[in-house]
Amino acid sequence: MFEPVTIDTKRLRLRPLRKEDASAFFEMWSDPETVRYFSFPPMQDIEQAHARITDKLQSSSNGHSVTCVIESRDTGEVIGDCGLFNGVSLSRRAEIGYCLGRKYWGKGYMAEAADALIEHGFKQAGLHRIEADIDPRNLPSIQLIERLGFRREGYLRERWLIGGEVADTVLYGLIQSDRY
Repeated sequence: MFEPVTIDTKRLRLRPLRKEDASAFFEMWSDPETVRYFSFPPMQDIEQAHARITDKLQSSSNGHSVTCVIESRDTGEVIGDCGLFNGVSLSRRAEIGYCLGRKYWGKGYMAEAADALIEHGFKQAGLHRIEADIDPRNLPSIQLIERLGFRREGYLRERWLIGGEVADTVLYGLIQSDRY
């Protein structure tokens, strides 16, 4: 369903994930503030980052997902990732997920990256629908997804148990015809 892709935007390059990205992502995934609303607790050891990257690479190699590392075009620095995953080819749908290092928050980077990946998903990968699963307390993520045109479609109570904390989910959807 998905193939590795490189996408250039005005300020960013989205490129395929590599094993050597583990240290950059460990820095993000070990930051409690950055992963506050993720489906896993902050990482304690770089081996956890290696394992997560291995899982993402396996899913990408099977065509079930595409994970793009977000780099600054000016510096080449890894600032986050954005991906489409849980692809269902018969339904032409997938979920979107993303992570941005805390020092890059509030600069419009994720809107730029996610918009480019959504465009790729609809136009090149042939998706009909993209979904987002967001913790309702994560207002910046909700604002981002709504700016990108997603519509709130549901609320699931106590869907996640992460590090002993129960969390709800707000479900959002974007249909190709919502954008074009």
